[in-house]
Amino acid sequence: MSDMNVQSLLAQMRVMEAQSKMGIKPVSSPELVGQPQQVDFSNMLKNTIEAVNATSLESARVADAFERGDSNISLAQMMLTMEKANVSFQAMTQVRNRLLTAYQEIMNMPV
Repeated sequence: MSDMNVQSLLAQMRVMEAQSKMGIKPVSSPELVGQPQQVDFSNMLKNTIEAVNATSLESARVADAFERGDSNISLAQMMLTMEKANVSFQAMTQVRNRLLTAYQEIMNMPV
Protein backbone atom coordinates (compact mmCIF):
# COMPACT_ATOMS: atom_id res chain seq x y z
CA MET A 1 0.00 0.00 0.00
CA SER A 2 1.56 3.26 -1.03
CA ASP A 3 2.06 6.28 1.19
CA MET A 4 -0.60 8.10 -0.82
CA ASN A 5 -3.19 5.37 -0.20
CA VAL A 6 -2.53 5.36 3.54
CA GLN A 7 -2.84 9.13 3.78
CA SER A 8 -6.02 9.07 1.69
CA LEU A 9 -7.48 6.32 3.87
CA LEU A 10 -6.64 8.21 7.06
CA ALA A 11 -8.21 11.38 5.67
CA GLN A 12 -11.38 9.48 4.73
CA MET A 13 -11.55 7.93 8.20
CA ARG A 14 -11.22 11.35 9.84
CA VAL A 15 -13.98 12.79 7.63
CA MET A 16 -16.28 9.86 8.41
CA GLU A 17 -15.58 10.23 12.12
CA ALA A 18 -16.39 13.95 12.00
CA GLN A 19 -19.55 13.28 10.01
CA SER A 20 -20.72 10.63 12.43
CA LYS A 21 -20.18 12.97 15.38
CA MET A 22 -22.27 15.64 13.64
CA GLY A 23 -24.93 13.20 12.50
CA ILE A 24 -24.26 13.76 8.80
CA LYS A 25 -24.92 10.84 6.49
CA PRO A 26 -21.74 10.25 4.42
CA VAL A 27 -22.00 10.51 0.65
CA SER A 28 -19.11 9.27 -1.47
CA SER A 29 -19.84 11.31 -4.60
CA PRO A 30 -22.37 13.93 -5.76
CA GLU A 31 -23.93 11.73 -8.46
CA LEU A 32 -24.93 9.13 -5.85
CA VAL A 33 -27.05 11.53 -3.81
CA GLY A 34 -30.53 10.09 -3.41
CA GLN A 35 -29.55 6.62 -4.61
CA PRO A 36 -29.18 3.76 -2.12
CA GLN A 37 -25.66 2.45 -1.89
CA GLN A 38 -25.14 -1.28 -2.15
CA VAL A 39 -22.06 -2.72 -0.53
CA ASP A 40 -21.04 -6.32 -0.95
CA PHE A 41 -19.58 -7.16 2.44
CA SER A 42 -17.72 -10.25 1.27
CA ASN A 43 -15.97 -8.31 -1.53
CA MET A 44 -15.12 -5.48 0.84
CA LEU A 45 -13.68 -7.93 3.37
CA LYS A 46 -11.73 -9.76 0.65
CA ASN A 47 -10.29 -6.50 -0.71
CA THR A 48 -9.29 -5.42 2.78
CA ILE A 49 -7.53 -8.71 3.50
CA GLU A 50 -5.73 -8.49 0.15
CA ALA A 51 -4.63 -4.93 0.95
CA VAL A 52 -3.26 -6.02 4.34
CA ASN A 53 -1.47 -8.92 2.66
CA ALA A 54 0.01 -6.59 0.03
CA THR A 55 1.24 -4.27 2.78
CA SER A 56 2.83 -7.21 4.56
CA LEU A 57 4.51 -8.45 1.36
CA GLU A 58 5.81 -4.95 0.62
CA SER A 59 7.21 -4.76 4.14
CA ALA A 60 9.01 -8.08 3.68
CA ARG A 61 10.38 -6.93 0.31
CA VAL A 62 11.70 -3.66 1.73
CA ALA A 63 13.22 -5.42 4.77
CA ASP A 64 14.92 -7.96 2.51
CA ALA A 65 16.31 -5.20 0.28
CA PHE A 66 17.61 -3.34 3.32
CA GLU A 67 19.26 -6.50 4.67
CA ARG A 68 20.98 -7.03 1.31
CA GLY A 69 22.42 -3.52 1.54
CA ASP A 70 20.28 -1.78 -1.09
CA SER A 71 21.36 1.86 -1.03
CA ASN A 72 17.86 3.03 -2.09
CA ILE A 73 16.30 1.76 1.16
CA SER A 74 16.97 3.68 4.35
CA LEU A 75 16.48 2.39 7.88
CA ALA A 76 13.67 4.89 8.42
CA GLN A 77 11.89 3.76 5.25
CA MET A 78 12.20 0.13 6.29
CA MET A 79 10.90 0.80 9.80
CA LEU A 80 7.99 2.87 8.47
CA THR A 81 6.99 0.15 6.02
CA MET A 82 7.19 -2.50 8.72
CA GLU A 83 5.12 -0.40 11.11
CA LYS A 84 2.45 0.20 8.45
CA ALA A 85 2.19 -3.55 7.92
CA ASN A 86 1.99 -4.11 11.67
CA VAL A 87 -0.73 -1.50 12.19
CA SER A 88 -2.81 -2.76 9.26
CA PHE A 89 -2.54 -6.34 10.55
CA GLN A 90 -3.53 -5.29 14.07
CA ALA A 91 -6.52 -3.37 12.70
CA MET A 92 -7.61 -6.38 10.68
CA THR A 93 -7.27 -8.59 13.76
CA GLN A 94 -9.43 -6.21 15.78
CA VAL A 95 -12.10 -6.23 13.06
CA ARG A 96 -12.01 -10.03 13.05
CA ASN A 97 -12.38 -10.09 16.83
CA ARG A 98 -15.35 -7.73 16.68
CA LEU A 99 -16.99 -9.81 13.95
CA LEU A 100 -16.54 -12.99 15.98
CA THR A 101 -18.00 -11.33 19.07
CA ALA A 102 -20.99 -10.08 17.08
CA TYR A 103 -21.50 -13.53 15.57
CA GLN A 104 -21.36 -15.17 19.00
CA GLU A 105 -23.86 -12.67 20.40
CA ILE A 106 -26.23 -13.31 17.52
CA MET A 107 -25.92 -17.07 17.94
CA ASN A 108 -26.67 -16.77 21.67
CA MET A 109 -29.86 -14.73 21.10
CA PRO A 110 -33.08 -16.57 21.97
CA VAL A 111 -35.35 -17.18 19.02
